[in-house]
Amino acid sequence: MTGCPAAFPIRAFFLSAPIMSQHIKLFIPGPIEVSPGTFAAMAQPMIGHRSKDFQNLYAEIQPQLQTLFGTKQQVFLSTSSAWGVMEGSIRNLVKKKVLNCCCGAFSDKWLDVSRRCGKEAEAYQVEWGQPILAEEIEKRLATGEFDAMTLIHNETSTGVLNPLTEIAALKKKFPDVMFIVDSVSGFTTVPVAFDELGIDVLLTGSQKALAMPPGLALFAASEAAFQRAAEMTDRGYYFDFIEFRSNGEKSMTPSTPCISLIYGLRHQLGVILAEGPENRYARHAKLNGMVHDWVQRNGFEFFAPEGYRSKALTCVANNRDIDVAKLNANLKADHHLVIDGGYGKLKGKTFRISNMGDETEETISSLLASLDDALAKL
Repeated sequence: MTGCPAAFPIRAFFLSAPIMSQHIKLFIPGPIEVSPGTFAAMAQPMIGHRSKDFQNLYAEIQPQLQTLFGTKQQVFLSTSSAWGVMEGSIRNLVKKKVLNCCCGAFSDKWLDVSRRCGKEAEAYQVEWGQPILAEEIEKRLATGEFDAMTLIHNETSTGVLNPLTEIAALKKKFPDVMFIVDSVSGFTTVPVAFDELGIDVLLTGSQKALAMPPGLALFAASEAAFQRAAEMTDRGYYFDFIEFRSNGEKSMTPSTPCISLIYGLRHQLGVILAEGPENRYARHAKLNGMVHDWVQRNGFEFFAPEGYRSKALTCVANNRDIDVAKLNANLKADHHLVIDGGYGKLKGKTFRISNMGDETEETISSLLASLDDALAKL
């Protein structure tokens, strides 16, 4: 039997679907809260991904994306998590050997990805919570062993903001080394000017500071990156940079895109640029400072050192040895919100509080008051 009988009670089916209980607001470091306006924008009628309508949508958002990336290059859209582009960067750009800068769960994982892609890879490993330093990268690149390096700009697992500007300055000394940067949780919380930095790949994802649902990755690549990719015979197809470029020139994507998310992106770009990038950076800094004040007022410590702390989230060291799971349970039960209880091996030893996306002084103040209440009940 094919199709749907004319008498099938579709309306009744949807009306009988379970209704979500009280919404639990997310103050975790991703996915973060998505506004009703963004959800509404995603509910546009579907269009053909090879139609003129889609080409117009793609072309419409390019100038806004270029403004936020700080580039004259195309900004590409990938229907994937950012990890797809992270793996794609390895496949497209590593010919000889890659230096993976490792300072937390996500940067450590890039080393594993590199090796699983069959590439020769070496870790510059620091203790979780410590930053990646330009002078240490320089020592390693000076050996001449590497033709690519990877860096997590904002290591979400530890709350470390690595000194991207200082590290990117090394590109002038090592022009043949591909500088690949993940700014998934840093992008739009602090300035990241692709052209000015002179790096080769800058990538981000939809579900963090862009305040959208997961499922969309965005990236820019340099001319040198395209030249390197063109030399690679095993770069694959789905994340082939040359395919992205040739399709992008026609305002299209290599494969079927997540059209609804791109409608949501168009809405969010309007929101972000209406606020203004500089105002957005200042807002994130102020909200981050409010969380830092709460941390110190309550006798906790920071997991990341002074001068290297994320503006998107705060990783709190559990030096008071509180029951983090119970704290979160209190928040959820009494206030309908959650924070993160620590990532991987840091679970319970730290907890993370996000201030990224569309949060305001009012919403962060409410969160901190709820944290005070939940903490008092431990």
